[in-house]
Amino acid sequence: MPISSAAPAARDDLAAYLRWLAERAETIVVDGSPPVIFAAHSAAWAGAIDAGLRHVAPAADLATEMGKVGGVLTGLRLASHARVIIADDDVRYDEAALDRLAAALDCGDVVRPQNYFDPLPWHACWDTGRMLMNRMTGGDWPGTLAVRRSVLAGTGGYDGRALFENLELVRTVVAAGGREVLLDDLFVARRPPTSRHFWSQRVRQAYDELARPGRFAWQLALLPAVVVCVATGRWRALATGAAAAALAAEMGRQRHGGTRVFPARASLFAPVWLVERAVCAWLAVGARVVLGGVPYRGRVLRHAATPLRVLRARHSARRGNELHRERHDPHGAGHRSA
Repeated sequence: MPISSAAPAARDDLAAYLRWLAERAETIVVDGSPPVIFAAHSAAWAGAIDAGLRHVAPAADLATEMGKVGGVLTGLRLASHARVIIADDDVRYDEAALDRLAAALDCGDVVRPQNYFDPLPWHACWDTGRMLMNRMTGGDWPGTLAVRRSVLAGTGGYDGRALFENLELVRTVVAAGGREVLLDDLFVARRPPTSRHFWSQRVRQAYDELARPGRFAWQLALLPAVVVCVATGRWRALATGAAAAALAAEMGRQRHGGTRVFPARASLFAPVWLVERAVCAWLAVGARVVLGGVPYRGRVLRHAATPLRVLRARHSARRGNELHRERHDPHGAGHRSA
């Protein structure tokens, strides 16, 4: 669990959850918070630490622009098990979800479950509209993944500049020859952000889509289309588009048992989310042009994620270099490992 806070973690159930987790699995919190906050966390999580939680600072040699990546790589280095679950501090597993996610690594090298918000205030319902549409277009991107430690470690790590860090991790594993498994029917609870934090994420999440140019292009096209419809009085076209978005979200809700955790009203927020994204996509372009990137935790990050074709070429070259070294090493890799 990579974490970094400017104030002590305020989630009421986090200490109890960490203790519950530490009693069931090797649990490592990699905490990049300032020393005073780090000490406050240690005191708040004393019960979990007694139960086996390891509360550590990120390794200095693994520091990255996107601090979360450095936290993940530090935890990966410290983990002693083959199967690793990476999760934000707002994710809440239960025992059945832990077991199923770990078992899914028998079939793949990186596994993506489905988050849902619990509880569901209005702004989380708004964001759920996005989740439901994503379920129809390649799957949602949750705040948690499972990965085979050896496979990710074997890639040499993933780019610590990437803002869309989960996508970067998955692409890195796939580029190195690993297999991704999408579990749309494995639902893992997530605590919603505050409404203030929700608003602060809007442009950043839109900026993430620079990593997926096709999606970003149609999102950029939304605002001009809406403006044209309003200017020409094509209200029926707008209503049809809104209805289509709500229908797509409802199809996502019905998919793979989603009705168990997603309420019907969330589908109605899909058109609202599209309007938000139509505006924020252009704000993301503005941030790229004016600032050179998007603000994140006191710095400006430019890199959304690396294209898969670039990663494949990079890992192909890396494997070629390793093979070349082995052929020209008089002792051979087998001698070294022995």
